Amino acid sequence: QGQLVESGGGSVQAGGSLRLSCQASGHTYSSFAKAWFRRAPGKEREFVAAISWSGDSDYYADSVKGRFTIFRDNAKNTVYLQMDSLKPEDTAVYYCAAKAYGPSMIGDQYAAWGQGTQVTVSS
Repeated sequence: QGQLVESGGGSVQAGGSLRLSCQASGHTYSSFAKAWFRRAPGKEREFVAAISWSGDSDYYADSVKGRFTIFRDNAKNTVYLQMDSLKPEDTAVYYCAAKAYGPSMIGDQYAAWGQGTQVTVSS
């Protein structure tokens, strides 16, 4: 069974940038759609962005559209989330996930999850 391991989280001031990475091991998930979700303190998990297995299609939550970019490098078994113009409300634990077939905004449809990486944005 494969694993997804996130990295790249940290603390940044509002307006700053971070790039999250999610590398697969034990299973390439290269033909799987990938997504990023997040959970802020006291809130439910929410969809952030998703990308098709080929990288040709991507989808974003309205709250991050124009600021975040999801992309993948299947040769490295890695999906990325470039986060620019960060806001304090982006503070959350960010999780990557993988699912067979097409991408989805519904977390329950994803079969594999990473353990998460903390992103903290201060004002």
